[in-house]
Amino acid sequence: MDITIHWTFLPHTDPETSLAFYRDALGFEVRKDVGSGAMRWITVGPVGQPGTSIVLEPPAADPSVSDEERRTIAEMMAKGNYGRITLATPDLDAAFERLAANGAEVIQEPTEQPYGIRDCAFLDPAGNLVRINEVR
Repeated sequence: MDITIHWTFLPHTDPETSLAFYRDALGFEVRKDVGSGAMRWITVGPVGQPGTSIVLEPPAADPSVSDEERRTIAEMMAKGNYGRITLATPDLDAAFERLAANGAEVIQEPTEQPYGIRDCAFLDPAGNLVRINEVR
């Protein structure tokens, strides 16, 4: 079976600040920008990898989500434990420096983990945890 990851979804609380993080700080290209105001779905992805995308979406935009569930999602996002993604790069130090220089909230500086991965971590503007692994 030949399966790839095509899209993954992360919530945003402010489309402009999320766009600045993923486009300007991470260097992703914008592939689609649909909707307006807070109700925008923005598709971004790494340059040269058109088959892999992240869709930044309004949290709990689904009408079947209750008000109580929306509050819970907002609380989890505020704590930084709702959405997460792990990215990879051959030059972790350069990625870390670029994100830190762009004002991204550092959670963990580049660290050699006891399980054999060197990585770092940031929060995006919506509180999603973005881990970056070093590819060796």
